[in-house]
Order: sequence, then C-alpha cells, then structure tokens
Amino acid sequence: MPKDHFAWSSIAAEGFPFPEGVPASLLSDELSAMLVSPDPKVRDDQAYSAAARWTGEGRLDEVLENLGDRAVDRFTHPEIQARAFAPLVLRCVLARAVAAPGAVPRAAAERWYASFAAWYPTERDTRGWDDSLGWLHAVAHGADVAAAFAQALPGRRAELLELCARRMTAASDYRYVQLEDARLARAIGRILLVPGLSAEQATGWLGVVAKALEAGGYGPVPPWAFNTFATLQSLHLHLIRGLAEGGIPSHAAVVAEEVATVLRLPYRWLA
Repeated sequence: MPKDHFAWSSIAAEGFPFPEGVPASLLSDELSAMLVSPDPKVRDDQAYSAAARWTGEGRLDEVLENLGDRAVDRFTHPEIQARAFAPLVLRCVLARAVAAPGAVPRAAAERWYASFAAWYPTERDTRGWDDSLGWLHAVAHGADVAAAFAQALPGRRAELLELCARRMTAASDYRYVQLEDARLARAIGRILLVPGLSAEQATGWLGVVAKALEAGGYGPVPPWAFNTFATLQSLHLHLIRGLAEGGIPSHAAVVAEEVATVLRLPYRWLA
C-alpha cells in the first residue's frame, strides 16, 4: 500500500475534493496501488470513488491513457479483487474518452479491448460478494465496461454481444445471486442501443447461447445454465420495457422473440 500522502479517509469524508497542486501522475500511482487492496474501504470507498469522480470531471485527463493501461494490466493480477475492479476503472476512462474526444488515442482503446476480451469470458472467480473482500462482481463490472466499449469502439458491438454471451454461458460453480443477470442484460441492451447494428448482428450472438445449450438434457440445471436462463429472462424484460436512458433498441422485438425461443427450452409452457 502507498503511504497516505493525501489522507484518503479525510478526502472521502469530504466528498472527494480534488487535491489541487498534486501531480496527476502521483495520484495515478497511488490510486492504482490502492485499487488492488483487499480492504474494501481502501479499494472501493476511497480509491475507486476518487478515480470515478476525478476521471469524470476531467481532472485526470493527462494520465488517462496511463490509468487505462494500468487497469488492463490488473486483468492478470493474481488476486481477484484487483482483477474485478479493473473494469470499473476502465469504464470510467472510456466514458471520459467518449465525452472528451481525443483524450485517448483509438489505438489505446483497441489495446484495452483486446485485453478485456481475453479476460472477461475466462475469469473463474465470479463471486459477487465476499465477506472479507467486499464487492467483487467481475461479471457485473465486466458487463459495465462492455457497454462502455460499445460507445468508444462502435465497430466492436457484435463482438461485444458475443463476449457477453460467452460470459453468461461459461462453466461456473457460482450461480448469479447479486443481480449479475440484470447487469449483463442492461449491458446487452446498451450495446443494442448504439445505432447501426443490423438485425442479424443484433441477434447473431444468440448462436453462442444456443450452441452452449445443445448438450443439455434431463437432470439438475448446472449453474452456468441457470445463469444463462436468468440473464435471458432479465434481458427480455429490459427489451420490453427499455432503459431509462436510451429507451428501447431498434431491434428489440426481433431480439426478444429470439430470446423467448431459447427460453422455451427450460420453460416449455410458454406460449
């Protein structure tokens, strides 16, 4: 852990006023170190909260690419809390890059996308909460950054939908119990809202789901299949109701019908 150069607990208590006169590079170093902490107060309540506030305000624009690079480096960190919080920071960086064009080179965003795509569907520790570590939420946090990538790199939208499908169908002993299904559904909805997707692109990712379910049969529902059905059911609701910000995607009806077709596998009584 870094020394408490900036009395982080006091900064948090005061609502994260920006420490004027402090080099952004030093703040980036300290925040990046704190974001791997197993202490949720340090990692979440202080470091992430500060990074999110100051990135959104443009206070860290001069180190924005560095923050993104250091975040994706944590995708291979040996400790889950470091890996699980990396996408949260990356989401903030990408959101700022969209709000301030030119703040991040496109090559950097593409580099981050490659690292994210390698990590997200393969992360093994998908617990939402740990009594000691606090919030982990690799699935939900990854979903959030997937939606952010759709804004920053709209040409990757179809791939991002497939990444979400690969995540929900990945082998796992963990059943979604912390609304991971809803966070994935929201991300898929936000990706579908980005203009320009064809109907084929909007539904093509469901082929990944269908292929994963091909070998299903009688017997208990494995956790990964439960996660998949829960996510699709949540997505169907999101497609019908729309999102508070953005509304209903242009291909919502056809996607919802394809989703319902998959859901008839476990819910055979559906009309």
